[in-house]
Amino acid sequence: MPAIHSIDDLPPVMGDDGQFHARDEAVHLSGTPMEGWVALAFFWLLGLTVFYQFFTRYVLNDSAAWTEEIARYLLIAVVFTGATLGVVKNNHIQVDFFYKFMSAPLARRVATAVDVLRIGFFCAASVLTVLMMWKLGNNSRMTMIDLPMNWVYGICLLGFVAMAMRSVQVAKIHRRRGYTVLEQPESSMEDI
Repeated sequence: MPAIHSIDDLPPVMGDDGQFHARDEAVHLSGTPMEGWVALAFFWLLGLTVFYQFFTRYVLNDSAAWTEEIARYLLIAVVFTGATLGVVKNNHIQVDFFYKFMSAPLARRVATAVDVLRIGFFCAASVLTVLMMWKLGNNSRMTMIDLPMNWVYGICLLGFVAMAMRSVQVAKIHRRRGYTVLEQPESSMEDI
């Protein structure tokens, strides 16, 4: 797709015949990371659970009590797998304002420190999640369904571990190309 620098570069929406003319771009799913498919699966399970809850409550007038708790846990799963996608694409919230005023060598060192701190944070979160799971053991159970809460925390752990591993990959990419999105905000992970 050609670069768009001004409004004049946009394709016309209304044709000379006064009709609306717009074409959707082709959708390519081949580059979707595995975490994206896992997040999509959890999202659909969440959607089906909420639909079942709606159906039993408003159509059958006999609400299924377990759906609210399971929907909450599925939402947690969507968040943690979705957060992994944010790491893969390197598009979590970041402040690049100060990098405009730093010298290039200082900006490079600070951006590298950000990569190292991100890896450290996700590794620490993984370790803390494991410690919490060990402390809880199988004694902590879900409220409505007799399953261990460690299943939910296990999904959180997998999310943290995946974010840590993907952070290492992102840091390697930053090192190889010599800059990060913080230093050059106009770039993205797709520019590789």
